[in-house]
Amino acid sequence: MRHLLVFADRDDAEAVAETVGEEFFSEIDPPTVVRETLAGEDDAEDAQWLVVVEDPAGAIAEEGLARLDALAEEHDGWRETE
Repeated sequence: MRHLLVFADRDDAEAVAETVGEEFFSEIDPPTVVRETLAGEDDAEDAQWLVVVEDPAGAIAEEGLARLDALAEEHDGWRETE
């Protein structure tokens, strides 16, 4: 499973990635921060910053998912799951 934490600001994404890496270090690989341009948008300012949390074994329990949601919301972001 892959969780995407979506943010408008790079600093927020990097701060959350660091926190996720520290809190979930025994369950998952370190998350990555990537930039994603919105479809149809030409302005680079419209890009979103994603914290990609790979969890192929489904090791993150419901409490952990709630923590990811809370971290995202604290930084005006949200979580999506692929």
